[in-house]
Amino acid sequence: MSRGARGLVGGALTFAVLTLVVTTGRAQHQGHGTAAPAATPADAGSRKITTEELHQSGGVPRGWKFALPSGDPAKGRELFAELECFKCHAIQGESFPQGTAAPDAKNVGPALTGMGGMHPAEYFAESILSPNAVIIDGPGFTGPDGKSIMPSYADSLSVVQLVDLVAFLKSLTSGGGHPHGAAAAVKSEGDYTVRLEYRVGDQGLGDHAGHAGHGAPAAAAPGHLMVFVSDRVSGEPVPYLPVTATIRAAGAPARVVKLSPMVGRQGFHYGGNVVLPAGAHTITLVIRPATMPVMDSARGRFAKPVTVVFERSPVFER
Repeated sequence: MSRGARGLVGGALTFAVLTLVVTTGRAQHQGHGTAAPAATPADAGSRKITTEELHQSGGVPRGWKFALPSGDPAKGRELFAELECFKCHAIQGESFPQGTAAPDAKNVGPALTGMGGMHPAEYFAESILSPNAVIIDGPGFTGPDGKSIMPSYADSLSVVQLVDLVAFLKSLTSGGGHPHGAAAAVKSEGDYTVRLEYRVGDQGLGDHAGHAGHGAPAAAAPGHLMVFVSDRVSGEPVPYLPVTATIRAAGAPARVVKLSPMVGRQGFHYGGNVVLPAGAHTITLVIRPATMPVMDSARGRFAKPVTVVFERSPVFER
């Protein structure tokens, strides 16, 4: 194939059937005549659920989300070279044998340096299988017809090849930049799953929380700090939580920012306009007990304060 994965612009993967056939192409991918490995026991993160509970929750477990199986980054890199994806996607620090494959200047796609830390595996997988599911409007993403310049590989990759290729893309976490800002960080603590994002130039509601701590080393431009707090069990957003963020960096006084509940294009989150340090720093989130009534079915949950610490080195920010 003369063109590699071009626009990697997918959303959440809808091909859950992949989990049922993930071993079907393994022998082919490992070499003819090689037997597929024996089935392994359930993963440590496996969940058990009764049929009744499954039906009561709409046909899937509460909080269920499809997760792409793990792949082999080394084999994915070999496939990336075999498909000549490097003709359209530059990767800083990588060297691929050019052979007769000249760079495709007409259909050049976005550089993939550092992209692995920006998107989940399912995001990459859908963009490889169904590149027009989500289209980013801009050079390197769309053609004159308004569609993605990324070709679909739905009919040309085995499932194992797909997960290996995605594993390679996910391994690309060093160097580069990305117009979305720094990669999101996710941690689970207590009853919550907490995701932290910081977007330069996206000031949300226009408050002036970022003015706190004058004189502290700061990034070139103010941005919007977003904290997404969801129920660890159901995956649903949890409102009515008092949330504060303490920002610490070497040589600067700590700053405490009260985050407010708000809704934006990214969805419901706790946010505030802040100027973050340009270098390495930590953000300590304190989530206090919920101020909303808690029903008997959730009694005892959302009642204890939780502290979540994020170590940040904004290598991807611009």
